[in-house]
Amino acid sequence: MKPHTQLDLSKVRTYSVTERENKVETAAFGRVLSEGASFTDFFDSLPDILAGRDLRAIVDAIVTAKKSNKKVLMTMGAHVIKVGLSPLLIDWMQRGILDGLALNGAGAVHDSEVARFGQTSEDVGAGIKTGLFGMARETGEFINGAAILAHKNNHGFGETLGQALLDENPPFLDLSLLAAGQKYGVPVTVHVAIGSDISHPQPSMDGAATGAATFSDFKIWANSVKDLSQGVLLNVGSSVLLPTIIEKSLAVTRNLGHDVRDFTGVNFDFIQHYRSTWNPVRRANELSDGQGRGISITGHHELTIPLLIAAVNQQLVTDQHR
Repeated sequence: MKPHTQLDLSKVRTYSVTERENKVETAAFGRVLSEGASFTDFFDSLPDILAGRDLRAIVDAIVTAKKSNKKVLMTMGAHVIKVGLSPLLIDWMQRGILDGLALNGAGAVHDSEVARFGQTSEDVGAGIKTGLFGMARETGEFINGAAILAHKNNHGFGETLGQALLDENPPFLDLSLLAAGQKYGVPVTVHVAIGSDISHPQPSMDGAATGAATFSDFKIWANSVKDLSQGVLLNVGSSVLLPTIIEKSLAVTRNLGHDVRDFTGVNFDFIQHYRSTWNPVRRANELSDGQGRGISITGHHELTIPLLIAAVNQQLVTDQHR
């Protein structure tokens, strides 16, 4: 059998590596920390490559936004509460860094259970078998009662839940995002997909009231989004529901004449999904005149978010002392 013909490489053109534009230089490498190094030393020692560079860009965007009195908004899945990050976000509210927080219905469930009982997150598998999954009476009555009250008073769902927690003063109130939002004047909104939360199958559920309450919260959230230009929008751990809330709030505010653009849109998640890549990441790029951008950070929230928050806090403190 005749052998196959091989391509002759003898005339391939080459050039010097010194003439090439390279993506990685040693100046961007990580540095070894000395014993007793500070957090600033640690953060500065991270490689200035890929996610290390992107994380620095997010920190810079948030710090710049706060110095310029621009909005920093966050949409957040309930898992962020379950991995213990509420105290850090409450601190951000108290510092005036976080200007608005949007939760899904599960976020309200876990937040209120943490505040009232100091624990949350049941064993779904065991509860499904017995038919008792999601049937915790206290949680259902509290959430559904707040929805009815919000509808009656034409108030937001999140603010009504927050005020109810403040009025009740449960043992772990200081760990509630809803209560902190009400306390510090930060809009915390609750965006419900009816049928998806444990409070919905219970006898205390009022679908009309819940729909009206969460609709009020959409309008409260959109009122914050209209001022997002030159600000920062962080989506943390919501793959579908809250990214669609972002999309519709951008659409309606622009429809009403608010030219929202040039914001930094960031998605933090341990898997990058379709909807959350579009909203806010690609949407930030679409609505940019050169000042906005979209960034994705992949990793566990319990690691990436404390790192982000500590870096922002430290940078703001450092800049105040300059």
